[in-house]
Order: sequence, then C-alpha cells, then structure tokens
Amino acid sequence: MSKFWSQVVRELEPYVPGEQPQIDGLIKLNTNESPYPPSPEVIKLMTHDAIDRLRLYPDPNSKKLKNTIANYFGLSADQVFVGNGSDEVLALAFMAFFQQSKPLLFPDISYSFYPVYCKLFGISYQTPALRDDFTINFDDYTTENGGIIFPNPNAPTAIGKPLADIEKLLQKNTESVVLVDEAYIDFGGETAASLVDKYPNLLVVQTLSKSRSLAGMRVGFALGNVDLITALDRVKNSFNSYPLDRLAEASTIAAFEDDAYFKACRDKIITTREWTVKQLEEMGFNVLPSQANFVFAKPPKNNAAELAQKLRENKVLVRYFSAPRINEFLRITIGTDEQMQRMIDVLRS
Repeated sequence: MSKFWSQVVRELEPYVPGEQPQIDGLIKLNTNESPYPPSPEVIKLMTHDAIDRLRLYPDPNSKKLKNTIANYFGLSADQVFVGNGSDEVLALAFMAFFQQSKPLLFPDISYSFYPVYCKLFGISYQTPALRDDFTINFDDYTTENGGIIFPNPNAPTAIGKPLADIEKLLQKNTESVVLVDEAYIDFGGETAASLVDKYPNLLVVQTLSKSRSLAGMRVGFALGNVDLITALDRVKNSFNSYPLDRLAEASTIAAFEDDAYFKACRDKIITTREWTVKQLEEMGFNVLPSQANFVFAKPPKNNAAELAQKLRENKVLVRYFSAPRINEFLRITIGTDEQMQRMIDVLRS
C-alpha cells in the first residue's frame, strides 16, 4: 500500500472481472459474452467518414440513441438514461439513490459488484439469503430500507423471478428505489420495463453486452420515471458528460433496429443452452434452471475447482467462484454448438 492512498482505497476489495486470456485457441465460456458477431448493420457503420468524425465530441445527451431505446420499449426519451456499460449506469444509480440512512438490500449471492459499490460510496447494506434452491425470497425485502437491487435473472445462478412477483414487491416497497438489473433478461426472463409508467420508484437497467453482441462497445441504459432519470443525469454530468463515443451510439442504434438479427442470435443461444443442460444432466450434473446465456452447474463429484482447471488445460475456459455456498458450482457461458460440444467432450473424457 502506498502512503498516498486514501483510506477508502486502502479498505477496498475491488471487483474481479472474468479472465480475458492472452492465449490463442481458448474456447472462452467464462464472461457471458455472445458467441455471435454484432448485427451486420453495425459493420456497415465503420466507414472512413465515421472514423473521421471521431475527432468531434459526441452528443452529450445521446438524443438519437435515447429516442431509439424509448421507441423500442414504448416509453418517452426522457425516461431513458444511457452510460458506458451497465456497470457505469449501476454505479451512478448507487450514488444517486442508495446513499441513504437506511441499508440497501440485495441477495447474499448476487452480482459481486454490488458490495464493492457500497464500500466505495459509503453505503450500508444487508444481504438477505437466497433460499436453499437459490431463488430470491421477496418476503425478506419488506423491512425499512434505503433501496433494493437485484439481478433478474440473478447472477451467477441464472434463475429469474416472474414479473408478477416483482410487481408485488413494488406494491409493498413504495418509499425507496427498486432497481432491477436485467443484464440477462433477453434469454427467457420477463422485463420489468412494462411497469416503469406504473411505479415511480422503479429503475430497470439493461446492457448491450450480452444479447446484442456489443460487449466491446460498452453501452448500458436505464429506464425509469423522469425524476429518476433526471437524478442520474445530474450525477453523470458532474462526473463525465460524454460517457458514450460516436461509434458506440451508432452501433447501439443499429443493433436495436436490426431486431430480426437480435432474435435469431438469442434463439440460437437458448436452443444451445437447453442442449447443454441435457448433456450435463446426463453426466450427473445438478444444473439450476437458467433464463440467462449461461448455466450454473454442480458436478456430481463436487470437484468444481478441479474441473475448471482440467477444462482450462484442455483450452476451455469457464468461471469458478470460491465463495461459500457456490464453490461447488461452475458458471458456463453458452457458446456456439461447436464450442459446447467441445466442452462436453472434454468433460466426458
């Protein structure tokens, strides 16, 4: 530790992202990226003229992009916020809404960035435990709180909550913001975007990184009541007025407009996921029900760490978490049919 570090930095336990390997030939099933390229319409944007315009600042308000997202979800542009990946959107939301005298609530097994943000921004929090079947119990979220956040589907478990249950939570919790983190919603979940007009304390956050194959562009967005979006804009404009570059904005618009390509890729991933689950279960794995582009699977011999290493030695990279309750599971991103067949073959060997 350096003497120049602040106390906050000294006490932080930073978020650890999934490995981005520098080794050729690895089948990468560890960070939930799409195995398919972005829409062909995105490729058409990479023109000499577009590159030349990178010398100019982008629109700080991303008006065209907000209009595109708003039209897609049947909302108005002033109900949309955009940022540099959903992680930035979440960070700004933590600053805008969750620095309260009462604790923030989120599941004990959930996105591991949440406690990092709490430490960084001085937010107290409580983590109600998932049930034994790894589902969220909303009955544990009825205490007074400074906000509620949870992924739907949850990560790393891949289990989603039905929209009716989320609405019941919103009906009970009216005095603080409820943030639904929908990074994986397109793979079988029910988005809460349809509830935005009905509940002024609801914020829905999504990303272009998963189902729309733009992880490298870093685009995320939030949908919510105008007052919530205004608060996010106030924080954003006090931090970084230009979070999205020109190519990222244009690529996101193209990705939303090419809905047929999005649905085709999504459907292929879902089909491959169901095939993968069947193969794993035939080998004795316990696979949690998935509504995401990954599965959470427990090997029959409870040797998850060993299997992760064996897979890596055979050039297949999956994610292993050493945390209590989940240290017997592997999180496996759904790749192409060929990639998943290779993983199954290695496991069988």
